[in-house]
Amino acid sequence: MLFESYPEALSFLLWSVFLIAVVMGAVVNKTNFCTMGAVSDWVNMGHTGRFRAWVLAMTVALIGALVMEGTGMLDLDGAFPAYRSSNLMWVQNIVGGVIFGIGMTLGSGCANKNLVRFGAGNLKALLVIAVMGVFAYFMIFPFPGSDKTLMSELFLPWTGPLTVDLGRSQDLGSLVAPDSALTARLWIGGIAAVALLALVFRNAEFRRSFDNILGGLVVGVGVVAGWYVSSSILVQGVFDTVPLSGYVADWSMMDTPEGAIRPITSDFVGSQSFTFVNPTAQAAGYVGYGFGKEFLTFGLMAFAGVIVGSLLWSLIARNFRLEWFHSWRDFLNHLVGAAFMGVGGVLALGCTIGQGVTGISTMAIGSILTFGAIMLGSALTMKVSFYRMVYEDEASFGKALVTALVDLRLLPAGMRKLESV
Repeated sequence: MLFESYPEALSFLLWSVFLIAVVMGAVVNKTNFCTMGAVSDWVNMGHTGRFRAWVLAMTVALIGALVMEGTGMLDLDGAFPAYRSSNLMWVQNIVGGVIFGIGMTLGSGCANKNLVRFGAGNLKALLVIAVMGVFAYFMIFPFPGSDKTLMSELFLPWTGPLTVDLGRSQDLGSLVAPDSALTARLWIGGIAAVALLALVFRNAEFRRSFDNILGGLVVGVGVVAGWYVSSSILVQGVFDTVPLSGYVADWSMMDTPEGAIRPITSDFVGSQSFTFVNPTAQAAGYVGYGFGKEFLTFGLMAFAGVIVGSLLWSLIARNFRLEWFHSWRDFLNHLVGAAFMGVGGVLALGCTIGQGVTGISTMAIGSILTFGAIMLGSALTMKVSFYRMVYEDEASFGKALVTALVDLRLLPAGMRKLESV
């Protein structure tokens, strides 16, 4: 898509992302697509419908990314965030994923789900979004009057030395066949997509569930649409056509009117798709810096669009309902959960959508690790909370944790500390 001026191109990007996010927000509200709920249904009740919907979203996003990359429409090696970085931050992926999984369980849903809940009138979600945004912001940006961030103080000193430099992109295709990475990606991704679709649709109950299928399809297609819109915009420059990110990176090329919006970094207008923790940090910055136009980004428009879409559907379906905390314990759980999601989401380079769908569409090892770690953190939190509730004083945190690990088949049955309930 070629535009004659930078402002027109940027406006198209921002409004396109907003409209895609509106559709996603409405459909997620309508279908109750929820990654925390998916883990809960599976762990607590043995129901896999919503988990299959999540996997369907991953698969659709993977297929779309494969097609676009195979036809030269998309270069995921330069995507934002750097999913395919040659530096495999495996400790950050795992630790951050576990922290995020714990947080989304305490906070009644992931970042995307809380945006949807807020759009439907849930004021608990507003607190979660705000606190998550503040913690995510200070994981990325320095404290006022300082050059220190939460990341630099709490994590980089010990996670940094454990980072593995692979010397090449960390996607599966590059690792298996570095000299013909694209071909390897198409084969590996294609086989994986067929296997995942077979896994998802082998369940008769899922095949009969219109909402689960719709939710998975729309989220997956939304991620593909995000990749397409952000990577296909070209601007007619002074000497040649350039990508939108190229215009921002070399500002001297601009021939735009005075006052044209300039993003704070060229990454924010490069190839990217949906993720929802970093945008909460962007939203915090947008508010904190007086609603400056330079803070209008893909992520911020996605953030707003999901809320608006959820609001529209809740009004259409007449299920808009104000909700607040029912106890101080409920308040504290959400507060801690929000902080954990802000920290864990940035540390792991994404959330259940950002890494679990968008990241996996790039076939990055880090995204796969994060997806598994989020599931582990969430499942353990549910199991530990359940055992401590049932056994009360008899169940210490240690006993509940060991028993939860046994239930998840991560420890031998002989180590069980509490009887199964």
